[in-house]
Amino acid sequence: MRGLTIILTGSDAERFHAALSIAAAHAATGSGTRIFFEGRAVTLLTDASPAPGDADRHANGLPTLSEIRRESTHLGVRLIACQGGMALAGLEIDQLGPGVEAGGLVGLMTDLGDDRLFAL
Repeated sequence: MRGLTIILTGSDAERFHAALSIAAAHAATGSGTRIFFEGRAVTLLTDASPAPGDADRHANGLPTLSEIRRESTHLGVRLIACQGGMALAGLEIDQLGPGVEAGGLVGLMTDLGDDRLFAL
């Protein structure tokens, strides 16, 4: 199966959860999967507090945002933080949690290969 690259725009926790869910499902097939956090979306990587909707997810047996993030990275999903977004938000890579790498759009596009590209 072809790889999947998701570009996450904006700082909406619901979109983050959706991107992680899609990425985890794709990675579970054994295919390369990555999420690029464009611009201010990098701020989503810093928040460890419960996300909106987490209580409902937990009550219904679904993974919370932090749980789906852990599962996604365990499945091999690569999380890439936009270097420009990090600068805008005043963040350093070590503030974004384990397994996050820094990158840029040009590098992402150069390395796209035959990945499917999905923006969310």
